[in-house]
Amino acid sequence: MKLEKILAIAGKPGLYLLQVQTRSGFVAESLTDGKKITVGLRSNVSLLSEISMYTNTEEKPLVEVMRNIAVKENEGPAISHKEDNATLLAYFEEILPEYDRDRVYPSDVKKVINWYNILQAKGLVSKEVPVKEEATTLDASTTEEETTVEKPVTKEKKAPKK
Repeated sequence: MKLEKILAIAGKPGLYLLQVQTRSGFVAESLTDGKKITVGLRSNVSLLSEISMYTNTEEKPLVEVMRNIAVKENEGPAISHKEDNATLLAYFEEILPEYDRDRVYPSDVKKVINWYNILQAKGLVSKEVPVKEEATTLDASTTEEETTVEKPVTKEKKAPKK
């Protein structure tokens, strides 16, 4: 699940896909209706990849919460975010049983479920855990001699002429 370019913009409903950065802000495309909007630098914008949910022990990244919903729903749509608070909280407890009941409000649960349904409608949810590639692994044909770093050659300073 790629949430690096998905934005939530304060005061605007739905989610947006980051298109282009400009000097004065950026251009984003709505995931619900496809309209493009310009957003200034003063707007309160959150990347979904940077959002976390409070649990009793730590903070869970939103991508993991979304993955839990995708697993429960077999990548199908979740319940409506317009359900009553008791139903939403019971559903969310199935998704993230250890969520902090004092710091996660019903409005937060509504947002998460609404966002999941928007992403699911666009085919952007996945129940698979992403595989991280290691950039530091060496090719098997690379020898130790080839990986040593040479020190830069420095010129010796000459004594000034008298």
